[in-house]
Amino acid sequence: MTELTKEQTILIAMRKTLSAIVRDVTPPPGMRHPLSNATIQDVRQCLGLIATREKELADEQGRGGERPYYVDEPQTVSVVPVSRIKKPGES
Repeated sequence: MTELTKEQTILIAMRKTLSAIVRDVTPPPGMRHPLSNATIQDVRQCLGLIATREKELADEQGRGGERPYYVDEPQTVSVVPVSRIKKPGES
């Protein structure tokens, strides 16, 4: 794994901070949200821009395709034990 650049570190900190703010100000169900709709849209736009830039940087470093997944989500790859790999000509 490559070391994170200063820009990546800043993006991660900004994403985590914005996400924490959203969690902190989200009211219980049924209560009115303290943020205006315009502010909510601005936060969404900021998080989208951060995610886009993080993906661009990951792609530049050859780390593209990293996505979180649920444990019960079917995987598109399977692990093959090294002991099952045969050399050419072996049966």
